Amino acid sequence: MSINWYPGHMHKAQKEIKQRLPEVDMFIEVLDARIPYSSENPMLASIRADKPCIKILNKTDLAQADKTKAWQEYLERNKNTKTLALNLNQPNKSEQIFSLCQKLVPNKGTKISPITCLITGIPNVGKSTLINTLAGRTIAKTGNEPAVTQTQQRIDLGNNIILFDTPGLLWPKVENEDSGYRLAITGAIKDTAIEYDDIAYYAAEYFLKEHPDALMERYSLDEPPKNETALLESIGKKRGALVSGGRVNLNKASAIFIHDYRSGTLGNITLETPKMIELEVAKTEKILAEKAALKAARKKNWKNKK
Repeated sequence: MSINWYPGHMHKAQKEIKQRLPEVDMFIEVLDARIPYSSENPMLASIRADKPCIKILNKTDLAQADKTKAWQEYLERNKNTKTLALNLNQPNKSEQIFSLCQKLVPNKGTKISPITCLITGIPNVGKSTLINTLAGRTIAKTGNEPAVTQTQQRIDLGNNIILFDTPGLLWPKVENEDSGYRLAITGAIKDTAIEYDDIAYYAAEYFLKEHPDALMERYSLDEPPKNETALLESIGKKRGALVSGGRVNLNKASAIFIHDYRSGTLGNITLETPKMIELEVAKTEKILAEKAALKAARKKNWKNKK
């Protein structure tokens, strides 16, 4: 899936993060527990080097607990990386986060030498809500739409920890096509930049294969639909997404399906696993290598013709 949504403030934020690096002791990256890999910023992995990082898997109330645990174990294989599973309905976990910061940067954390953290995350992942929780007051704007935060902020958390907030970041090009779809399905991309029927067909294929029971229960179906179109037509008929002549409005039915997933109405469902991602990464690397070889061959032929 091609993503054509990269607002100017995101490009500016990427530059600001790189400029801020020398004064940052550690990172806090907020991930969507439903798509931990797809919601990771590839730029962060390349620039943070050995600096410690806490990866917070947010929205665990919408994900599968066993898969969240598997992701935590997988992510913590990386050097200087710790994880924490959160959801917005849990009691305050600020102290747990502060404690992790102190453990990861043990030589700092005083009034004279506070720990400086840079917090980042994709749009609509719950980063601003987490910041307000950590600060104990409303500092960052929150909302259900991506790109609410658009400028970098310096926040004194009052416990010898300084937090630098950044706008929700995507990246100019998502190489893994499946990740592009998952980002759209979970709401990281503004709805005005996507086509519901396109991402709904992708989601329908996954649900029919992995979670047919959830579909049957939610939409009162006697048996799993035979294909993606049949599923969306069933949803449209059940939920009144009809046009003249009793035909199903597939775009409206697609929107209903996607919103049901985002809200958790379909159940707590994770869209990717470490094993699945390892296969996709290998596939993506092969495709990119083939494209690079083709480009090099064309360039060579062009030079030979000169």
